[in-house]
Amino acid sequence: MKLLRLLFLFIALPALAQQGGMWIPSLLDGMNEKEMKHLGMKMTAEDIYSVNHSSLKDAVPQFNGGCTAEVISNQGLLLTNHHCGFDAIQNHSSLEHDYLTNGFWAMSQGEELANPGMVVTFIVKIEDVTTKVLEGTQALDEKARQQKIKDNIASLTKSLPKEAWQDNMIRTFYEGNQYMWFVTETFKDIRLVGAPPSSIGKFGSDTDNWVWPRHTGDFSLFRIYAGKDNRPAEYSKDNKPYTPKHFFPVSIKGIKEDDFTMVFGYPGRTTEYLPAVAVEQVVNVLDPAKIEVRDAALKVQDGFMRKDQAIKIQYAAKYASTANYWKKWIGEVLGLKKTNAVAKKRAYEQQFTGWVNKAGKQAEYGSLLPDFEKYYKEYEPYALAYDYFVEVTIRNTELLGFGYRIYNLEGTARDGEAAFNTQKTKTLATLEDLYGEFNKNVDEKVFEQLIALYFTKVPQQFLSTEYKGADVKKLTADIYSQSKLTSFEGVQSLLTGTPAEVKAKLAADPGYKLVTALTNTYYDKVAPKYQELNLKVAALQRTYMKAIVELSPKDARIFPDANSTLRVTYGKVKGYEPKDATYYKPVTYLDGVIEKYVPGDYEFDVPQKLIDLYNTKDYGPYGENGKMPVCFIGTNHTTGGNSGSPAIDAKGNLIGLNFDRVWEGTMSDIYYDPSICRNIMVDMRYVLFIVDKFAGAKNLVEEMKIVR
Repeated sequence: MKLLRLLFLFIALPALAQQGGMWIPSLLDGMNEKEMKHLGMKMTAEDIYSVNHSSLKDAVPQFNGGCTAEVISNQGLLLTNHHCGFDAIQNHSSLEHDYLTNGFWAMSQGEELANPGMVVTFIVKIEDVTTKVLEGTQALDEKARQQKIKDNIASLTKSLPKEAWQDNMIRTFYEGNQYMWFVTETFKDIRLVGAPPSSIGKFGSDTDNWVWPRHTGDFSLFRIYAGKDNRPAEYSKDNKPYTPKHFFPVSIKGIKEDDFTMVFGYPGRTTEYLPAVAVEQVVNVLDPAKIEVRDAALKVQDGFMRKDQAIKIQYAAKYASTANYWKKWIGEVLGLKKTNAVAKKRAYEQQFTGWVNKAGKQAEYGSLLPDFEKYYKEYEPYALAYDYFVEVTIRNTELLGFGYRIYNLEGTARDGEAAFNTQKTKTLATLEDLYGEFNKNVDEKVFEQLIALYFTKVPQQFLSTEYKGADVKKLTADIYSQSKLTSFEGVQSLLTGTPAEVKAKLAADPGYKLVTALTNTYYDKVAPKYQELNLKVAALQRTYMKAIVELSPKDARIFPDANSTLRVTYGKVKGYEPKDATYYKPVTYLDGVIEKYVPGDYEFDVPQKLIDLYNTKDYGPYGENGKMPVCFIGTNHTTGGNSGSPAIDAKGNLIGLNFDRVWEGTMSDIYYDPSICRNIMVDMRYVLFIVDKFAGAKNLVEEMKIVR
C-alpha cells in the first residue's frame, strides 16, 4: 500500500531514540526495533508479534471490552487492574460478603467465582485489507463513500477466512486511510480469583486518581477457562483452565530510572492530529461543560455515599466511572494550557502550509486549514448541545437514562408487535440489572442539579419549548413522586400490554414525557446538523492525515491514533518536573501509604495487617533495601483502555501493571509532551507481596514463573 510505504519512509531513527507513539505490533519495523534497542530492549520485533510462533501478543487479551489484561501462568491466570475487575467484585459483594471492603482470594480453583457475560479477547493475527475496503469508493460523495465502506467491511468480515471458533474484525487507521483485519478468539468463562480490599486496590480513590506520587495496589486476578479442546466455550463446570500460547514470567529483580519499559495493550481513543481550532474548542468549551455536569453529579453521590454504607456499595462502580473522566478532563485542560498546545499546533500548521506550498499541493491541500476554521466554528454549538444531552440525559441522571432506553424500545413498535415484544424482553432484563443499583433519593438530587444545568447551559435554540423557564424544583418533585420510572416495578407496569397500550401509558408518565421532549428536540434540532458537520470534519481530517504522511519531513514519527486495537508503546522509567523547583522521583514505596493513612477514611484507610507487615518490614523476597516498592512511572504513551496493560522489561518479563497517567500529562490523548506525560504502573513486587504476604495466597504465586 502506497500510504504505508510512505509512512515508514518517514519514520527515521533520530540521533537519540524516541519515546511516545502507539504502534501497530504487526507493523513494527527495523526503525522501531532500533529505537527500542537504543532505549535498552533486548528482544526483537518478532518476539513481540508473530503469527508463526508464540509471542508476547499471545499473552495480552482485551479484558471485557474496555481494559487490557495479561496471562501470567500456564494455567490461564489473568492479571488486570482492580478498577477493571471492580464491577465483578462489586457484583459478588454484599453486606454479608463485602469483597470490596475485605478483598477476595480463592485458595483453590474450586473457590473461583464465575462472572456471566465477562469475556477476554486475544488477537490471532493482523493483516492490511485497505485496498479491499476502499474498493468502489473513489467516485462517491462522503455520505455514499462511508456507506460503501461499511458495506465492504460487512462483506469482508463474513468472507475472510477464520476458524469456526474465531471472529473477524476490521478497523480503520490514519483517519480512514488504512484498514486492518484482525482475527480474534474470545473466551467466555472468566472467573474471579483474587482481589485486594479496596483500601489497597483503590487506595487514594478519587483524591489520588490521575495523581503522582501514587500508592495504589490497583490489581485483580481472574482465570480463563476453556473447553476440553482448549478453545473458547460458554461457562461449564467441566471447563478446564486455559493453556495459553504464551504467558509472562514475572520479574522481581526490580527497576531503576532509565530502565527500558514497554506497554502492550488496547488504548481506546486518541486524537493526536487534531487542528489547533479543534484543540482550542476542547480547552475552552467542551471539556469545561462536561466537567461541570459531572462535578455536580459527583458531589451529590459522594454526600450520600459517605453517610450510608449500603449506598456506598450500591454506587461505588458508578461513582468511580463518572469520576474517572471528570478528573481526567480537568487535568487535560490544565496540561494543554501548561504546554501551550494550541500555540504549538498553530506553529505546526504554519510549517504544514510551507510544506504544501513547497510541494505544489495547494489545489489538493491548500484549503484544509481554512476549512477546519470554518466548520469547527459552525460545529461548536451543536457539539456543546450533544455533550450536554449525552452527559445529562444518558450518562449521569439514571431516571433519564432508563427513560432513554425505553424511548429506543418504543421506536421498535413500528416493526410490529413481535419485534416490539422481543426487544421489550431484552430491555426489561437490562433495566432489572440497572435498577438493582439505583437509589431514588440519590438520583432525585442528581436530577435537580443536572436538569438545571441543562436548561441554562444548552444553547437556547436547542431546548424544548415545553420546558423553557420550567421551575426545576417543582419539576423534580413532580417526576420523582409521580413517575413510574423511579422503580423497576413501575417500569414493568408501564411496559405491560400491546404496543398501543404501552405508548398511551408512557405518554401520560411525567418522567417519560421529559425524556421524550429532550430526546425529540435533540434528534430534530441537533443530531442532523451535528452528523452532517461530523462527516465534513471527518473528510477533512482524513485528507489532512494523508497530507501529513505525504509531506512530513523524513524524521517525523507518525503513528495511528488509538482505536481500541492492540498497540505497543515504549519508553523509560523516568521522573519529571510538574512545576518550577519540583521534581517527582519515578518510584513510590509503602512508606508513602503509611504517610497518607487516615484511620476510617474511605479513601486513605489502611488494613491493619498491611500496617503490621510495614512495621515488621516483613516483605519477603519482594522488598528492596528494607523498603517495599509500590508504584513507578514511565514515558510510555498510554490512554484509557491501557488500564491493566502489562509493563514489560527489556527481556519480555512482567515488571508492572499499567493503571493510570499523571494529571499533568492527561492531555496526551490530544498532545503528547515527553517532558510531563507519564504512565503510572503498579510494581509487580507489590502485587506479589500483597498476594503472598498480605493475603497468604501462596498457591497463586507458586503457579507463576518468578524471575529473581
